[in-house]
Amino acid sequence: MNYVTLDNGVEVPQLGFGVFQIPPQQTKEAVLKAIEVGYRHFDTAQAYFNEEGVGEAIAESGIDRSEFFITTKVWHSHHGYEKTKEACEESLKKLQTDYIDLYLIHQNIGDVFGTWRALEELYEKGKVKAIGVCNFTESRFTNLALHSKIKPMVNQIEINPFYQQQGTEDFHAKFGTLIESWGPLAEGRNGIFSNPVLSEIGEKYGKSVAQVIIRWIIQRGIIVFPKSAKPERMAENIDVFDFELTKDDMEKIKELETGEPIAYIDTPEFVESISQFGV
Repeated sequence: MNYVTLDNGVEVPQLGFGVFQIPPQQTKEAVLKAIEVGYRHFDTAQAYFNEEGVGEAIAESGIDRSEFFITTKVWHSHHGYEKTKEACEESLKKLQTDYIDLYLIHQNIGDVFGTWRALEELYEKGKVKAIGVCNFTESRFTNLALHSKIKPMVNQIEINPFYQQQGTEDFHAKFGTLIESWGPLAEGRNGIFSNPVLSEIGEKYGKSVAQVIIRWIIQRGIIVFPKSAKPERMAENIDVFDFELTKDDMEKIKELETGEPIAYIDTPEFVESISQFGV
């Protein structure tokens, strides 16, 4: 496993297991299987409704809590200073832990600054080991970073071969912030698993398209969360540390950029639609 280090010295496994869209009743079993094949970093959220399953699996694994890195997120319906602190306590209870390794603001809407003040306090009290955000565009990220006591340590954003956000590493590095990729496999869209460029690169190394994509993201220094409920895919996705893409490979993948994201997060329509979804 590769590790990256946050600005405060916390080490993060660079490859984690995402539980987005895994039904709550299936989460425990999926996480137990992921633990069995070697995953120790798990990414969940209040709005995924499956924090309990993650917590139950880790508790039943027999592995010490210190071996795991748990990320969860506060949803906008719990934004605001007091409500965020309450949401954190609820997540701690569901996850069966007395601290969260990384706590993130899930969406950039609502009382973001009140929420961030709560995250800063939770961090200072040791309830969370690191704090950050998700889905913040560069302008909104800059606004928060410049007007906060503690700058976000992570920004989790969409990154995949079709929506690469090239240069985002350098932008965030100015603030001492690392990037996490959600949707690394583009949710299987646009025939990504049969893409000829990715397939050709994979054949060269005896690797699948998914492994090539995950390796490409890792070599950019980005934390990544592939997701699969199938044990054989879980094992495949974590088996990416025995090869390295060449500069030529990386350039070929760069040419796959379409500029089309899975989610247009910076539009009035998106903000209006997501604002109606509370938890």
